[in-house]
Amino acid sequence: MSHLTPDDEALRILQEECAEVVQAVSKIFRFGMNDVYQGNTNKERLEEEVGDLLCMIDILVERCVLSDSAVNGARKAKREKLKLWSNVIPTQQSA
Repeated sequence: MSHLTPDDEALRILQEECAEVVQAVSKIFRFGMNDVYQGNTNKERLEEEVGDLLCMIDILVERCVLSDSAVNGARKAKREKLKLWSNVIPTQQSA
């Protein structure tokens, strides 16, 4: 049996889920979004792993390891940075 605290265990699982998201994205770049492996497309595998990651984030917020307001603030700040420095978020065109 592990001697990890529940918070430590949740952080370790979060770490594992992050790695699984990275692996799923790598498979998409290598084989394509719609490539099928063991009955699932790479897109479906990514959706599952992102869901698992979001679940762990929720648990860390529920356990007060992370602050919901801090996480949401960082999310909003990232969107603003992406608007400036990437093409991920389309800019609105004036009519």
